Amino acid sequence: MEKKRILITGATSGIGAATARCLGLLGHPLVLCGRRQQRLEALAQELSSTTQVFTLGFDISKRQEVVAAISSLPSAWSAIDVLINNAGNAHGLDLIHEGQIEDWEAMIDINIKGLLYLTRQVVPGMVARGRGHIINIGSIAGREPYPGGNVYGATKAAVDLLTQGMRMDLLDKGIKVSAIHPGLVETEFSLVRFKGDSEKARRVYEGYQPLRPEDVADLIRYMVEAPEHVNLADVLLLPKAQAAVRMVHKTT
Repeated sequence: MEKKRILITGATSGIGAATARCLGLLGHPLVLCGRRQQRLEALAQELSSTTQVFTLGFDISKRQEVVAAISSLPSAWSAIDVLINNAGNAHGLDLIHEGQIEDWEAMIDINIKGLLYLTRQVVPGMVARGRGHIINIGSIAGREPYPGGNVYGATKAAVDLLTQGMRMDLLDKGIKVSAIHPGLVETEFSLVRFKGDSEKARRVYEGYQPLRPEDVADLIRYMVEAPEHVNLADVLLLPKAQAAVRMVHKTT
């Protein structure tokens, strides 16, 4: 199996960290990106026996930081084969007339603008080489609204439409464009959304088996290693207990 140089955003926790472990164990060289440099370095050390890792600590919502970080890649690391746009967040669960503007801006800056900043820096190289793969991590919330999920859902709907548009724009450039839209995955997501309230976050995942970050990472692995002519273009990934964004079968 050909080894591909893979850049992962949001690699310090959750789906990003699980994906780094999954792909790193298979020997793919990794560029790991995130704001928490110590976590990046610890993950790089963990994977050092199975693959090469380069870390970039920066804030994806800051355009100049993104430009500087990608420009700083040594020539041996600059040819990215796979871009995994994983970084994202949710802040608050307020109704639209009670929403915090700061929460809205944080979600828009990271979930939409950050994805665009990274894509704009990395994809021209793919076009020049005539090959590459973009995997965007969306959410079921981008397909189904729910009370309090207004702006978060809108940002993930934007990811969905951007993915479709990218696929059209890059169709004749030799570049695959894929998206995964997970349902409930047990990560730091709810802890961030509820601003550190661990009890609220814990209740989100009670009474059923949510997806694990490793489940999403397994799907990403298949996307990355699928035959060149195969593109899993659009995947809705749910736990068995979930049928819709707010329809979850809980047994306890």
